[in-house]
Amino acid sequence: MLNMSDIMETITMIQEENLDIRTITMGISLIDCADSDIEKSCEKVYNKIYSHAKDLVKTGESIEKKYGIPIVNKRIAVTPISMLAGVSGGDPIKYAKTLDRVAHDVGVNFIGGYSALVQKGFSAGDRELIASIPRALAETELVCSSVNVGSTKAGINMDAVKIMGETVRQTAELTKDRQCIGAAKLVVFCNAVEDNPFMAGAFHGVGEADCVISVGVSGPGVVRSVLSKMPADAPINVVAEAIKKTAFKITRIGQLAGREAADMLGVEFGIVDLSLAPTPAVGDSVAHILEEIGLEQCGAHGTTAALAMLNDAVKKGGVMASSSVGGLSGAFIPVSEDAGMIAAARNGVLSIEKLEAMTAVCSVGLDMIVIPGDTTSEVISAIIADEAAIGMVNSKTTAVRVIPAIGLKEGEELDFGGLLGYGPVMPLRSQSPAKMINRGGRIPAPLQSLKN
Repeated sequence: MLNMSDIMETITMIQEENLDIRTITMGISLIDCADSDIEKSCEKVYNKIYSHAKDLVKTGESIEKKYGIPIVNKRIAVTPISMLAGVSGGDPIKYAKTLDRVAHDVGVNFIGGYSALVQKGFSAGDRELIASIPRALAETELVCSSVNVGSTKAGINMDAVKIMGETVRQTAELTKDRQCIGAAKLVVFCNAVEDNPFMAGAFHGVGEADCVISVGVSGPGVVRSVLSKMPADAPINVVAEAIKKTAFKITRIGQLAGREAADMLGVEFGIVDLSLAPTPAVGDSVAHILEEIGLEQCGAHGTTAALAMLNDAVKKGGVMASSSVGGLSGAFIPVSEDAGMIAAARNGVLSIEKLEAMTAVCSVGLDMIVIPGDTTSEVISAIIADEAAIGMVNSKTTAVRVIPAIGLKEGEELDFGGLLGYGPVMPLRSQSPAKMINRGGRIPAPLQSLKN
């Protein structure tokens, strides 16, 4: 039986507390599109994606109307394109433009998978694809790119880390007339997962089914609202329990929508990713949750502990609600997409060093951070290496998505608009890591990799 109080609570979550399904993402395998002729391969890619995803947007809109739950984004993730490029040879940009064309034709917001997995070395197609990333992101609108440079099992490919520092900078330079937007669509991972529905890092792993629907649910405003009604002296374990129960309810909503979308489209249901993914909108901030827990401002001492508790409670609530929880599932801290983070960075309370510490206990990593336009590629590579080390040693996914604001200096601001938001240019250490980065090679896997 439906409980009227539960119904009213859900309505309040949607109408007043910014609860939404952040994305329904269709994952599509392109393994059967590989061909030694790149033109034929691109044709197969277009046809397969279009045939599976042509009704994705319409399905999402139908579910929105039926349940009254906003579905903000409809997206596609595909097999890492470097695998196809390794078979076909030729200019990988052709794949990027094919992905962009089909994404426009089916009406989705983004398509991810212009990716390479090089944690232990480069195979056929990897170097060519990575070299093409700056042009690919400059010459397309909806394509997103990711490169996995490390893992707990493999260690960190420092040759790839060096290349990716150069790639991030080149991508920003090629899109400097558009707020350096290319770098906002490029993520560098350690321990990337195969079923992540969130951009820019989504790709469809080779271990996945041929076509699946996965859902990313987000509700920072709901969690903050629940905490705002609790007594100021409530013990932390009681606060954690309240977050866990709220995450349970949010996950159930996501699973309902995801399974219905999969049934309507005739494909398998993948996972629910319960990630507290913020937006610049007022009341939709992870930083404000941390402040509701008891911090004067996000970035103060105690921030990492509060975030660790929040992340753990979110995961526990999601696992209680569904047997299909996957992806990243936790709390995201993208600076330019979070009103509270933006304010803390402006005030100088939130530094990149504090953000790095926070990434040890939350879902992803250094995300949507605007850095000075004159930052060298070696410094960017060093940031990537630091973050990959946290992921490698702690057996968790970490990532770097930094945007060199070409032509801007510390304290100025870059405005992307929409969900990507805006943010101040954050200061970095000026001392050079160039000697270390230029060594190349590979950081060996840690001892905890030997688990068999």
